[in-house]
Amino acid sequence: MRTILSLMKGYRQAELETYGASNERIAQAGDMFEFVDQELSFFNRSPTATGNKMEEVMTSADFTYAIGTFVQRRMEPAYNEKRFEFEQFVSMDTTPNYLAVQRYQRKAALDDLEWTGEKDEARPGSYVDATPRSFQVEDWQKQFDFSFHALVNDDLGYFDDAATEMGISARRTLEKFVSRMLTNATSIARLVALGALYSTTGRLTSARVSTARMGFNQRTDTRANPINATLRYIIHHPGLVDTVRVIRASQLVPELATNAANVIAGDFVPVEDPYMAGTAPNLPWYALSDYRRDNIKPLMLARRQGMAQPVIVRKASDVQGFSSLSGGGGSVNVPFIGDFATNNVVVKVWDTWGTYIDPGDNTHNGNLYDFRGAYYSSGTAP
Repeated sequence: MRTILSLMKGYRQAELETYGASNERIAQAGDMFEFVDQELSFFNRSPTATGNKMEEVMTSADFTYAIGTFVQRRMEPAYNEKRFEFEQFVSMDTTPNYLAVQRYQRKAALDDLEWTGEKDEARPGSYVDATPRSFQVEDWQKQFDFSFHALVNDDLGYFDDAATEMGISARRTLEKFVSRMLTNATSIARLVALGALYSTTGRLTSARVSTARMGFNQRTDTRANPINATLRYIIHHPGLVDTVRVIRASQLVPELATNAANVIAGDFVPVEDPYMAGTAPNLPWYALSDYRRDNIKPLMLARRQGMAQPVIVRKASDVQGFSSLSGGGGSVNVPFIGDFATNNVVVKVWDTWGTYIDPGDNTHNGNLYDFRGAYYSSGTAP
């Protein structure tokens, strides 16, 4: 402490001398510091002695640059984004290039047998032709430019997670794309046009989930033969999270004041779609089948071979260092990663994906690869 007071005494006397103070004023400032030193050490006097008056008190205002300015910079953590876990209900495929590829879907079984009488000849049966399905992939990209100075001056580590953030951006874009595959107007119109087994207007309740499940249970192929179609996933608006939890946790039907058993409590997997639009209380929801079990693929997502995930690439620097204009002395490693003209560092996030397309399809299924695996509700009716 005495060392600090000694330094402060020297600083103050030097400051007064700089301002042109008289020798008497400079000596007086020194006496004040000595007084404080003696009071703190209780030397030759009592710390509470009367008759001793301090003429000047040193504060931080007297040291504007030395101790009067405090600088602390720190990055706060970013928000944690929601994720749309769509992989569990979207069938994945791969294309060799950017051209449209075809898949042929068999939608009907063979003819039933027919009764024939004695000496009657059996009539010829028939095959239903396969239905062609086309899909192709497209590029999805975004470029980011950074000043070389900004990277060098980044003492907060603001850009340390830039690559991670770019990967999150690519994932978020893909999630929004998948959400639109299901929620676009054409896909919705197709399900509504198919009638009560494929759509409703009711809000999400256990009774309506049961109605949707019975709709799946009555699905048929193109020859009206019953097929296995099981409601497995409920894709819902974020505002329906608690509604879903109540339905799944209740042993009895939560909407009814009866002892009716809740038969659908554990029979579906809820998936929150954070990008689904809606205004409470009119919140939409969808039901989808399990394509792995039923071979019904409501949605299809394709990637190009060799591009299973997004990549980040950087434009190569065109800067080359050397030690002499005459060519002697060899090259020098220059810590530049930007371009010659501006020192800008240019990076790009690049991903490739696509989905089912239906050019010329007069049924206008939108992005529904197979509508038999989907069910829609606008959530508008109480």
